Amino acid sequence: MTGRILVGVDGSTGSRAALRWAIEEATTRGAVLDAVIVWESPYDFAKFYYPVDHKEITERARERLLETIAEVAGRHPVVEVRPVVLEGDPAQLLCAWSDDADLIVVGSRGRGGFAGLLLGSVSTKCAQHSRCPVVIVPKDDKNA
Repeated sequence: MTGRILVGVDGSTGSRAALRWAIEEATTRGAVLDAVIVWESPYDFAKFYYPVDHKEITERARERLLETIAEVAGRHPVVEVRPVVLEGDPAQLLCAWSDDADLIVVGSRGRGGFAGLLLGSVSTKCAQHSRCPVVIVPKDDKNA
């Protein structure tokens, strides 16, 4: 046990519920919480080159992550919450970071576009490929 929990945060209602749950779990365990936001380059989806300002996108992602943490945990959370901003595939990166984590926490649905899926693609991939236990937190409509 490393005393480290990862939580995937994308700003969605599902990820806010996951962050809330992860904060409570980290408090109970006395663990550090890595709140991870991952952005994907628009170039990955295009058939042609699309110039991307990596610094600007990373900074916007960091701002969104810090705002979400502040809204869910408050300005002074009880546990140490470390914001982590990465570029790439969210599920792949969360699973790669799971090597030395005790737990990954994700929401059941994020910002993806396939409403008919019972679980989101990130939560499904994490459940299948993580190197540590995964908790998938359902959306909490009353605390959205």
